[in-house]
Amino acid sequence: MKKHTYNIRHLCLISLFSALIVIMAQISIPMPIGVPITMQTFAVTIAGIILGSKKGFTATLVYILLGAVGLPVFANFTGGWQSITGPTSGFILSFPLMAYIIGLGTEHRQKFRFCYSFGIALGTILNMLCGILMFCVVTKSPLAVGFATCGLPYIPVTVIKAIAAAISGIQIRKRCYQFLQ
Repeated sequence: MKKHTYNIRHLCLISLFSALIVIMAQISIPMPIGVPITMQTFAVTIAGIILGSKKGFTATLVYILLGAVGLPVFANFTGGWQSITGPTSGFILSFPLMAYIIGLGTEHRQKFRFCYSFGIALGTILNMLCGILMFCVVTKSPLAVGFATCGLPYIPVTVIKAIAAAISGIQIRKRCYQFLQ
């Protein structure tokens, strides 16, 4: 069993990507239904692709913890416990798992033909599903309402962000591979 340790370079990369998610969260388009369109998922996908499963997971977990303690790191400079327990919290809370799955797909892309694409699709769908389910639980809405409110309007933008992250992320990872290890 391989023991995984982080060195200074890894900690700097994790911090850098946590900061990238904070910055991308502020690129936000408010929507009338309350769930803004942000670039958070783009940044989380990039973190999973470039950092891999474990470091991507850690970077997104650091991001969530920063917001949970009250720092204004979430969309529209919000933070605090209410941000990770409110109607949109499922999207935020699923970021570490999303990054892990995407990172895993990226790490195994050479062994399995469609692993990279599958990992990005699965991570993105899982994020959307968790967001919709948490919205339904918090607002006590039926699943159809949750899907119509938090899912359906966002599918085109989500697909575009996933494709853009997949294309740019793998290119960055290839160019920076030595530094990332």
